[in-house]
Amino acid sequence: MQIIPAIDIIDGKCVRLTKGDFAQQKIYHEDPLTAAKTFEEAGLQRLHIVDLDGAKAGSIKNLKVLESIASNTKLVIDFGGGIKSIEDVSSVFNAGASIVTLGSIAVRKPEVVEEWLLEFGADKILIGADVLEEKIKISGWIEDGGITIFEFIGKMLAIGAQNIFCTDISKDGAMQGPSIDLYKTIISQFPSINLIASGGVSKIEDVRAIKNIGCGGAIIGKAIYEGKITLQQLSTFS
Repeated sequence: MQIIPAIDIIDGKCVRLTKGDFAQQKIYHEDPLTAAKTFEEAGLQRLHIVDLDGAKAGSIKNLKVLESIASNTKLVIDFGGGIKSIEDVSSVFNAGASIVTLGSIAVRKPEVVEEWLLEFGADKILIGADVLEEKIKISGWIEDGGITIFEFIGKMLAIGAQNIFCTDISKDGAMQGPSIDLYKTIISQFPSINLIASGGVSKIEDVRAIKNIGCGGAIIGKAIYEGKITLQQLSTFS
């Protein structure tokens, strides 16, 4: 199972929100590169970057952060937030990301994502499924996507997506444990999926639980920044 530390960006800084609420943000690093280097030094190989400004605005806002981290580390980076066009996808790859993360556009325009999957390959695209009470949320978790998590995942797999991460917004940043039951249900309904868990991890036992139910990865943010899980503990999973 892949351990994927998360860096969420607002105004160029590394922050974490609580339950997706922009009013509840805490700055952890003025320079996200500091966090990225710490992850790399601990032996982790992946990084999940979310341009929260971009997700909210509907256009990429923090590409320079990606460029800085990609040019100063060897981390395999996925980047998302505000990607709306093939030019955006190309700019993210050119800035150093190995994978693009697509959320809102996958809900609104699945036919466009299908074209990109054919163009770039399923291994280059990570689909984000942000969910609240089994309903998909978009635009930085602000808008209702009008579709259930299960309908959405079914559509994405049908157009060729393979890698999907699911964030339970009610758990994200709350440090109350991940949505194990939801992930179990998703894996049982879609056994071919490479499901990456996101949100709620608060202790190393949560990571073990995610691995034990068959998830292919775990995105972890606040638990690292708050010292609830050490990078040394996480390195044993990589």
